[in-house]
Amino acid sequence: MSNYKDLNGKVALITGASSGIGRATAEAFAECGASVAINYHQNEAGAEAVQAKIEAAGGKAVAIQADVTRAADVQELVQRAVNVLGPIDILVNNAGSLVKRLKILELTEERWDEVINLNLKSAFLCSQAVSASMMERKAGAIVNVSSIAGRNGGALGSIHYSTAKGGLITFTKGLAKELAAYNVRVNAVSPGVIDTRYHEQFSTPEMMKAYRGMIPLGRVGKPDEVAKVICFLASDAASFLAGETIEINGGMLMD
Repeated sequence: MSNYKDLNGKVALITGASSGIGRATAEAFAECGASVAINYHQNEAGAEAVQAKIEAAGGKAVAIQADVTRAADVQELVQRAVNVLGPIDILVNNAGSLVKRLKILELTEERWDEVINLNLKSAFLCSQAVSASMMERKAGAIVNVSSIAGRNGGALGSIHYSTAKGGLITFTKGLAKELAAYNVRVNAVSPGVIDTRYHEQFSTPEMMKAYRGMIPLGRVGKPDEVAKVICFLASDAASFLAGETIEINGGMLMD
C-alpha cells in the first residue's frame, strides 16, 4: 500500500512558499523525502528560513525569487529549480492573495487584473512550464491551492479573489483531463479559514469570531493540516485521483 508520506526521490516546486500554507507544505514535503524549490516574490528572509530549516534536518532545498505572474520569470524559476534539484515531479500552485478588500464600485481594472493574475494566471504559467517534461516522462502531480471563497463567493469585498479561486477549481478539472493520458494527475485543495498571515491582514477580530462560529469543529485550521492533504495528493497514495478539489474547512462548507 502506498504511503502518502513517501516522496523520496521526488522534486517539488512550491510557489509562494515563504510563509503560511506554502511554507508548511515545503517543510512537510521535505519531511517526506522530497527535494524542494521554495519560490518567493518579496519575502526573501522567510524563504531562506524555510531552506535553512529543511537543510538543517538533512533535506535538500533551494529558495528562488520569481514573480509568477510573469512568463519569463516562471521559465527562469523552473529552469533554475531543474538545474539545482533535477526534473520537477510535483508542482504546488500556492501563490495567491486577496491584496485588498474592495467592493464592486471600489475595484479598479488594475486591481482586478492584479488579483486574477496572482491567483489564476500564475497557476496557468507554472503548470504550462512544467507540463512538457512531466508529459514526456509520463509522471507528475500538480496541486492547486484554491479557497472556500471559490465555492461560496467569499466575504464582502473579495469578488476579485473568489472569482480567481473559483476559476482555479475549473482550471484544475480542465488540466486534469488534458494531462491524465500522460499519467500526470492534477488536483486541488480548497482551504477554509486557516491561521495564516492572510487573515491577520484581511480579517478583523470580529470577522474571525464570526468565522469560528460557522465552523462545526469550533476552530480555525492550521497550515500543516492543509499541507498534509497536499502531500497526499502529490503522493502515489492518490494515484487514482484526478480533477478533484478537496475541501479543508472544518465543516464550514459541506456538499
